[in-house]
Amino acid sequence: MSPSTRSLITPTSNALLERALRDKLQRRAETIGSLGELEPLAVRIGLVQNTLKPRFREPQLVLFAGDHGLAVEGLPTPPGQATAERARQALTGQLPLAVFAHIQGLALSVVDGGVAERLMPHERLLMRKIAHGTRNARVGAAMSVEQAQAAIRAGMEIGDSLPGNLLACAGVAVGGHESAALMLSRLAGTPVRDLLMSRAGMDADHLNHLLTVTQAVQARHREVIDPVEVLAAFGGFEIAMMVGAMLVAASRRHLIMVDGLPACAALMVAARIAAPVTDYCVFCRSHSHLGLDVALDLFQTTALLELGMESSDGTGATLAWPLVRAAAALLSELAEGEDPGPSRPGSIDSPVAALGARSD
Repeated sequence: MSPSTRSLITPTSNALLERALRDKLQRRAETIGSLGELEPLAVRIGLVQNTLKPRFREPQLVLFAGDHGLAVEGLPTPPGQATAERARQALTGQLPLAVFAHIQGLALSVVDGGVAERLMPHERLLMRKIAHGTRNARVGAAMSVEQAQAAIRAGMEIGDSLPGNLLACAGVAVGGHESAALMLSRLAGTPVRDLLMSRAGMDADHLNHLLTVTQAVQARHREVIDPVEVLAAFGGFEIAMMVGAMLVAASRRHLIMVDGLPACAALMVAARIAAPVTDYCVFCRSHSHLGLDVALDLFQTTALLELGMESSDGTGATLAWPLVRAAAALLSELAEGEDPGPSRPGSIDSPVAALGARSD
């Protein structure tokens, strides 16, 4: 990502607008009662879109799929959860997330960033394969830096081509969780064990095997600290493409819904490239994995919904989307008498300020 593109991602902080948003919500609360957790969400959305009347159009859910060479180290793959099979199930409406997306108006796409198998063409399949899976990170870098950069660029192109002003993204990958744990551990200095722990009673042999593999990978790449080099050493093509898509979404002042550990790892890399990208994010979860609690703590946040699910990443985003839409509607759709009021407070409507307030 070029410095000129990075500079387009600006912090969402705006004291005047935030005060106006909170005042507007306070007037709502006087009529309808406490808004609870909807209030900070509504304020976040208003700041992201830089308006007192946020609205969403053509929301997108994108699943980024890729295989990881680390899977040859005996990482568990439950029946029916191979990357290619999961991608096919999403495209053909066989996963709950596909059904939820459809009934709630989220346009679903699947990106083949590096699936080992060949996926059959589909109208909602975006073919961006960099290679047929990454290499085994225990032996060498999962991908070259050039491949990582190519995958980031592919993600940026995808982000730039998508309609609408909301991007929900998640990863589909065997080995993606372990890869994400390695990336977050290195970039945030968090013990990889904490990110791998799925539950308090996790099988000890399973955990020990994962630790043996991931600690060997960490030792193999002990000197790597640059975010893109960390991505190349540990990551997957699908994670790299999420990095690019998130950066573009933030540069266009779109809200980003982050679902799952691989998406968190992508965001961590994106934030190392352009820190304000996190201002544009809300977080979702599709399973109760304890490692995801740790990842969310790294961003000092919690998921919008806690439903105790054990489902494919992306499912949580489809279920949280109505909450996001409702929070925006509190600001944009609730009637306030005859005068609909301005979209922005006071000086924000000045010609000079308006130049910086544009969003796609």
